[in-house]
Amino acid sequence: MIVSWNWLKEYVRLDMPLDDLTHKLTMSGLNLEGIEDVDGDIAVDLEVTSNRPDCLGHIGVAREVAILFDTELTIPPAAVEPISEKTSAATSVEIECEDLCPRYYARVIRGIKVGPSPDWMQARLKSLGIACINNIVDITNYVLMECGQPLHAFDFDKLGGQRIVVRRGHKGEKIAAINHNEYELTEDMCIIADTEHPVAIGGVMGGADTEISDETTSILIETADFAQLSIRNTARALNLHSDSSYRFERTIDACQLDWASRRCCELILEIAGGELLDEPVIAGTVAEDTRPAIPLRFAQVNRLLGIDVSAEESSRILTSLGLKQHGEDSTDAGQFEPPSWRRDLTREADLIEEVARIYGYDRIPEDVKVPLQLSSRTVRDRTFDRIRDTLTSLGFFEAITISFVNDETAAMFTPFGAIDRLKVEHSSRKKENVLRQSLVPSLLQSRRENERHGNFNAELFETGSVYLAAKPGDQNAEPIMIGLVSGRSFGEVKGIVETLGHRFNAATEVTVKPSDNPQFVEGRGAEVLLGGESWGWVGELSRFVTDQLDLRDTVVCAELKLASLESIADFTPQYSEIARFPSVARDINFVLDEAVTWHEIESIVRDTAGSLLDSVTFGGQYRGKQIPADKKSYVVTINYRSPERTLTNDEVEQAQSAVIEACSKKLGAELRA
Repeated sequence: MIVSWNWLKEYVRLDMPLDDLTHKLTMSGLNLEGIEDVDGDIAVDLEVTSNRPDCLGHIGVAREVAILFDTELTIPPAAVEPISEKTSAATSVEIECEDLCPRYYARVIRGIKVGPSPDWMQARLKSLGIACINNIVDITNYVLMECGQPLHAFDFDKLGGQRIVVRRGHKGEKIAAINHNEYELTEDMCIIADTEHPVAIGGVMGGADTEISDETTSILIETADFAQLSIRNTARALNLHSDSSYRFERTIDACQLDWASRRCCELILEIAGGELLDEPVIAGTVAEDTRPAIPLRFAQVNRLLGIDVSAEESSRILTSLGLKQHGEDSTDAGQFEPPSWRRDLTREADLIEEVARIYGYDRIPEDVKVPLQLSSRTVRDRTFDRIRDTLTSLGFFEAITISFVNDETAAMFTPFGAIDRLKVEHSSRKKENVLRQSLVPSLLQSRRENERHGNFNAELFETGSVYLAAKPGDQNAEPIMIGLVSGRSFGEVKGIVETLGHRFNAATEVTVKPSDNPQFVEGRGAEVLLGGESWGWVGELSRFVTDQLDLRDTVVCAELKLASLESIADFTPQYSEIARFPSVARDINFVLDEAVTWHEIESIVRDTAGSLLDSVTFGGQYRGKQIPADKKSYVVTINYRSPERTLTNDEVEQAQSAVIEACSKKLGAELRA
């Protein structure tokens, strides 16, 4: 927001040095961006944050100056003298879309003379970088920069039917704007029209057909309030941004519509002459600021700021900012009603911030004692963090995907069984309108997109909700899951799942139970158990499934329940003594039936190797000419270690023999020659 020094003096006394002014404005939240001399004036560029649209006009900035320097604010009265003829006799306004334009003021002036603006007005607009067009257009821009309320002037004689209709755009409808570009309108846009065609894009820009020209003698002044989201979407869709749309996107003070309209008419009558018709035509609802008063505990001011600010001083600051104090004076608490131009004030903390910035942040001592409270983190937060730490350390990247998938993909992954899928009737994504019951489809889509862009090693994981059809209030309707997709082997991903479980509780056993799910390659799919309870699944997708999903490479997926991890989580720091004695490794090469799984072998080894067992790992498998049909060879690598001494060869051989004997009896395993 560029502010003219000479213009600002119209509303507030500026007898302070410029540096003092800009310093105090910066400390109160209007940061100085730059200063420039412009033909005997000083243009001060201030950064106005999105929560302070009231400062997007000279009066708003002057209000801040008056408070900071304890001086008087002068606002023009906007007095007009209309003729006896009513505006309603000359025109009418109809709003067909009050959700996009809740209120609209129209005033009509006849007998004006269009020409150049006076020198003083041109000088002020030029200091802000605004081009001068003619006196009528310049006055609307002047009032905009004065109070922050956008206005627009129509050539009244060019309005079809000499009436205004505020409506939605029609499909395929077009308008030529005053910037000499043509825009195609949609049904989501708010349009100002006459009885024949659009004459303006509401809140964004006027149309060329009704713009003010040298021949214009009668005008209609528009002062309106438009829905901020509608204006933002329209401006972005058309790539058409203006000073007006900038302010409507941040909300305007709807209670000043009448003042801005009268102020504009006052200047037009003074500069361009003419006669103002009596009483504006008002369509929609008249704005009323009905927000409740905000309670403020004065002790809370001191507690949060760490300094002593008296109740009287806090009340003085707030009332000087335009807030109305309700009820009787008290040293304990007060009720303060925010003014219409401060839509950002909604709670006690907002009022305390206002007290702090006007009192002066620089007056708060550096060594002020502020009470500290140790923060506590929930089990869920810590669970999420440990999942991220574990999986990223293993080479995975976290993904955040949308919760919608198409019906065909959703049907392929139903880890919770045949539960009805939830569909959205009016989804913006025509095909992807099913709420996911599994994270895997979304992650597979992300992996496919990575493959298409040349990244063939996208190792992805996600933690998020899935959605199950259930009765209202059922807490199990949106379980949180952990999903993984990887290009690594089934054994590696299974090991990663086991590592994840052990990171939460080393004492809890992670086991797998073979699955015959047809989506998986035979022998490479399993249910995962955590402490004997179902935790999820892991499997290598069959070629049929990967072809259906247009995936290039082999993919192994896993999906696990977050609640299972939370139930066993132990966040107490764990300590394992570094081994002081060497381990002894032994390999056993078994020949077994094809039906025997690695899990069965591992379980028997752990049960029979005794206390000397340090670890058991999969050493490889083999099928070929040297192995009988319906048989396979597994290499089992066993590490033995004692925490107290170096093992003897006899001790190791005794444990090794027990393992071989157990596998032979229970699994029919034979040693490979």
